[in-house]
Amino acid sequence: QVQLVESGGGSVQTGGSLTLSCTVNTNILGGYCMGWFRQIPGQEREGVASLSTTYHNTNYADSVKGRFTISRGNGWKLFTLEMNSLQPDDTAMYYCAAHVSHTCTLRTYEYQYRGQGTQVTVSS
Repeated sequence: QVQLVESGGGSVQTGGSLTLSCTVNTNILGGYCMGWFRQIPGQEREGVASLSTTYHNTNYADSVKGRFTISRGNGWKLFTLEMNSLQPDDTAMYYCAAHVSHTCTLRTYEYQYRGQGTQVTVSS
């Protein structure tokens, strides 16, 4: 069972930066998709970024391209989402997620493992 724990959320002003961390309870080697999603209450969950641990390629939602970066941290149990130039529209609960696959997308329903989330609030 893969367990994920997010950290690093908080409150920032428009234009600020935050880096979210996702700590996994097992070594994530090849064959996994790691993803970050976000959700605003009353709205559907949105795929923000994904990373293939097999091919090391990434996908981003158009709304965050050029501002967010998903990457593996030090070791095999840490993944991060670096968020720059944050805007009020980025305010949401952010979730780390994973599933077993070599081909990664931003389709949230594909991800079978998900953390509890960390809140990001961007004020104007």
